[in-house]
Amino acid sequence: MTSKLTAADSTQARIVEAAIQEFAAYGIAGARIERIAKAAATSKERVYAYFRSKEDLYMHVMDKEVALILDATHLDARDLPSYAAQLFDYFERNPIHFRLLGWGRMEAGGVPELDSGTLERIQRKLDQITQAQAEGALDSRWAPADVLALINQIAVTHHNQVEIAAMAPSKVKNQTLSRRDAVVEAVRRIFPAISETDSTSPSPLPAGGTLTESPAR
Repeated sequence: MTSKLTAADSTQARIVEAAIQEFAAYGIAGARIERIAKAAATSKERVYAYFRSKEDLYMHVMDKEVALILDATHLDARDLPSYAAQLFDYFERNPIHFRLLGWGRMEAGGVPELDSGTLERIQRKLDQITQAQAEGALDSRWAPADVLALINQIAVTHHNQVEIAAMAPSKVKNQTLSRRDAVVEAVRRIFPAISETDSTSPSPLPAGGTLTESPAR
């Protein structure tokens, strides 16, 4: 019994790994179960035994990828630039995973149906930001979801804007380090820890605007 379970787990793992490569290269619409099965050294029927449809397989892969990002990064709400640097480093190491998520966001539409455990882990990050705001460590005029979404987006700016990133001066010896520094500095300036500012410092928010009411204490 144990050997059968191990074999089954191995087959599913090969399917998932092949699906990551396929979806990253072709997206959801362009991906083919036949190619995934061939790359996984199994059959179409076996793929469908594990996953009801191509879309179901993609959602499984996407949820797995989000979980990997959560495992690889640690959010300290009092040091958001560090979190941005971790995200930047993750996608520099795993550009194919960036493409995988990008295809899904373009094609799937709506809010991804992530596993409840994954959603709970994301919520904990939001709760950390809320707590830091309540304790006066972060500007409470930002909605926590906006803070997290903006940092995530800043961290992958150079992957989203490859045509602009490619125009960086060639004299820069280490483009990756330069881009990483830019990401960290942007997050530091937009979301400075309160300890880095004082009452006379300019607001990090746009002039004349309040983004949200302060969170309920």
